[in-house]
Amino acid sequence: MEFLGTSHSWTLHRGVREGREVFVKRGADFSAEAHGLRRLSPLAPEVVHLGADELVLPWLEPERPGVRAAEEFGRALAGLHALGADRFGAPWPGMIADLPLDNAPAGDDWLTWYAERRCLPYARTARDAGTLSASDVTEIEAFLGRARQPAEPVSRIHGDLWSGNVHWSGGRAWLIDPAAHGGHRETDLAMLGLFGAPHLDRILAAYDEARPLAEGWRERAPLHRLHPLLVHCVLYGASYRARTMPTARSSLFSGSG
Repeated sequence: MEFLGTSHSWTLHRGVREGREVFVKRGADFSAEAHGLRRLSPLAPEVVHLGADELVLPWLEPERPGVRAAEEFGRALAGLHALGADRFGAPWPGMIADLPLDNAPAGDDWLTWYAERRCLPYARTARDAGTLSASDVTEIEAFLGRARQPAEPVSRIHGDLWSGNVHWSGGRAWLIDPAAHGGHRETDLAMLGLFGAPHLDRILAAYDEARPLAEGWRERAPLHRLHPLLVHCVLYGASYRARTMPTARSSLFSGSG
């Protein structure tokens, strides 16, 4: 078994199981990730084995994505979102990185659920750790209170879709390290743009062709990016405050809506 390195609290390995080359994560409870990978099939790799502290996936040799693969991914992501979910959240306790992610119901609309289950828990944790101030959290609460988001059916989303969680192999994209749940499809698209993704313009154009997005979706991206930025505040400290607070001060929702 070849040791590849560490990520958060677990170790990464490459090896062979029953004649098959595999990727292995060890050192944590990976059941939420396995649930998510199965929920995102066929865009996610097969779960070869799930143990008490081990997750085994097929080894997918990485490659540089081309334009065609990016466009195919955009269309496939639109199809995944269209599969839907029965509610916001998921029927299992979630994880994002090595932090707990509350998938329980909250309220009757996405904005209430997003505020209560995605943003405010991490804002308060960051405040308690000294990364954010009490007034920062008040601003975040006010931002969420005045936010507006067109209603759509619940989508089946990855939930942590930054570019590093799109693995390119075999001429296509694979979704890895999910925080999968029923949510709003604009969340995945906003996350793709947070740290940049290869051929992002072609991914988004192909998605919009396959399943047109509601007017103003690009302008709503700060709302959907607030959660991952708050998670980064908790994981990595004060360096992310400088990016998080301008997002929470977005002028998009400054009016009464």
